[in-house]
Amino acid sequence: MTMPETDALTDDARVDDAGARGRAHLPLERRIEAILMVADEPQGAVHLATALQAPVKAVKAAIEALRADYDGQQVGDRPAGPERGFELREVGGGWRIYVREAYDADAADFVLTQTPTRLSQAALETLAVIAYKQPITRGAVAAIRAVNVDSVVRTLLGRGLIREAFADSETGAIHYETSELLLSQLGLNSLDELPPISPLLPDGEEDVLA
Repeated sequence: MTMPETDALTDDARVDDAGARGRAHLPLERRIEAILMVADEPQGAVHLATALQAPVKAVKAAIEALRADYDGQQVGDRPAGPERGFELREVGGGWRIYVREAYDADAADFVLTQTPTRLSQAALETLAVIAYKQPITRGAVAAIRAVNVDSVVRTLLGRGLIREAFADSETGAIHYETSELLLSQLGLNSLDELPPISPLLPDGEEDVLA
């Protein structure tokens, strides 16, 4: 007998809830930190609280403790530690880990001086979508390509070929645009010199990237 879809979803939700409760003994600060290390978008306190099955008040306190810890400040009974090379910033109504401004140049130099490797087909396609539709969110790129683009966007950011343009004031979604490095790599002075996209697309796809 096939289980009804609604029952299956309910069982999945119970499993997820049980898993979150089973990890409740772990330090909340470290659990939040782990999520922020892999998140591509700023994470709000309510969203984090829902994901971790924790009270919003406790999540907000843990975020403030993490921010102070990264800044080298004393947190409760813990003595002040060194200021980290990264910091926790509130952007677009959520929180995200960034390189601390003082170390931006070091991070940029490291990325730009690495031995370049060829971009994958997936990265090239994602870069093309961003170039022709910018500024555009990661979700919108994924909708156009019909695949998950999280890792590809991280790769393009790491190569310095795209950058964060701004965060949506309501949703917190990051909008991406191409960088001056991409123009120099392509030998272009501006985006206006990009070739028309329509002749390069199969019939029926012109409207997607027009």
